[in-house]
Amino acid sequence: MPEIIGHNYIGGARSAAGSITLHSHDASTGEALPFSFTQATAEEVDAAAQAAAAAYPFFRNLPATRRAEFLEAIAAQLDALDDEFVALVTRETALPTGRIQGERSRTSNQMRLFAQVLRRGDFYGARIDRALPERQPLPRVDLRQYRIGVGPVAVFGASNFPLAFSTAGGDTAAALAAGCPVVFKAHSGHMATAERVANAIIRAAEQTDMPKGVFNMIYGAGVGEALVKHPAIQAVGFTGSLKGGRALCDMAAARPQPIPVFAEMSSINPVLVLPEALQIRGEKIAGELVASVVQGCGQFCTNPGLVIGMRSPHFSAFTARLSTLMAEQPAQTMLNAGTLGSYEKGVQALLDHPGIIRLAGQDQHGNQARPQLFKADVSLLLKGDPLLQEEVFGPTTLVVEVADKAELRQALNSLHGQLTATLIGETQDLKEHADLLVQLEQKVGRVLFNGYPTGVEVCDAMVHGGPYPATSDARGTSVGSLAIERFLRPVCYQNCPDALLPDALKNANPLGIARLVDGNIHREPV
Repeated sequence: MPEIIGHNYIGGARSAAGSITLHSHDASTGEALPFSFTQATAEEVDAAAQAAAAAYPFFRNLPATRRAEFLEAIAAQLDALDDEFVALVTRETALPTGRIQGERSRTSNQMRLFAQVLRRGDFYGARIDRALPERQPLPRVDLRQYRIGVGPVAVFGASNFPLAFSTAGGDTAAALAAGCPVVFKAHSGHMATAERVANAIIRAAEQTDMPKGVFNMIYGAGVGEALVKHPAIQAVGFTGSLKGGRALCDMAAARPQPIPVFAEMSSINPVLVLPEALQIRGEKIAGELVASVVQGCGQFCTNPGLVIGMRSPHFSAFTARLSTLMAEQPAQTMLNAGTLGSYEKGVQALLDHPGIIRLAGQDQHGNQARPQLFKADVSLLLKGDPLLQEEVFGPTTLVVEVADKAELRQALNSLHGQLTATLIGETQDLKEHADLLVQLEQKVGRVLFNGYPTGVEVCDAMVHGGPYPATSDARGTSVGSLAIERFLRPVCYQNCPDALLPDALKNANPLGIARLVDGNIHREPV
């Protein structure tokens, strides 16, 4: 395995000017791994942002096909990361080998998806309204619009997806596709993994002749604020806690030039189990739901943290089955000690609440997370008790029983914004409760029917976002090709000579892309 150097990546070179040394740890044992990393100084943060800014004019003006080649080269480099790399990631995160292998493929496929977006050209959003000199009472000038990258983007690595939401993850892929150089802040939980992936990105950049500052990476717990506040940074991508994401949003809003923060933060992902489904397949649903809750030790943004059903003997039997199955689930190792500590605090808060009872689970001890099942009185949800809205990141869920349809709708109205909501029901259930969909559309980014939210497909139609506090901006997604739009802005050209127009807007349409011309979609020249 190549040597882990532990220096920051700035403008195509390595830098270690600081005096603070950081260490990576084995997630299962807690022991320090034989790698050290140098925290970036304020001067190095500045240099990284300046390197991205210097790369931006050249990088954003490259033909989209050139950026596509870069992304495809990154994908190939990621696929080439060997079994030693996979073993390294498993040591830093305690995630199993199969999970890391699958995540590696997902990460490279994200790059290829954005390469496809660049080649087909719809991301330009090209619009042309041709001049109407004879229009009365006033003529219309020639107006043409397309979208460009906003500028350098700061991306923060996520703890729970060391590949797919980290160094070469979805935010990095979307930003690079948009023509925005990246300054990546490595997550402290898997710094060695970050270095190996950063090396893959740099190799791809060199192979495809990208500018030196197209990708930069810095280490350190105290560098995020300086990065977000740097005037060269024009947008931020973040996946993590509500506290961390909100802090970044506030910093960005307080800048002399405010910038957008696209933060994915907190979601309890309610699952609504409807009566007929419980009657027909309640035991099966219980098994599937428990499997979703404990998958990956519950360390998914879309982990189902709230289960709602209407009072009936079938719901009582379903809850009893959930309790039995949850009690049988083994303890699992979490990503790191910090994640375990947060989980233990979340579980203890539920245990301490007088309106919540534990149905299954053992007290926390040792260095593993023990699955838990709780039940809360619906009055707590209706009264807006904040504890029921707080995500417990780990293998825990909470059951709420409602009296009838009316109380179910009241309970849904009380929920904050979510990434997902799930409806489990038979055909008649869904027909009788069709109005629930209208409610859920106002609360979530993705509504599932008879499935479970802990799988997020990387494709054109996926939305991994939702109203606050699920994300800081409900208009975007951090998964799927639509994610590129977070890092683009529109530019309009009025009466611009054809020779000066970008290719996406020229009369001859040299890119051969679909464009909105005078209100109609065309691929032909104009």
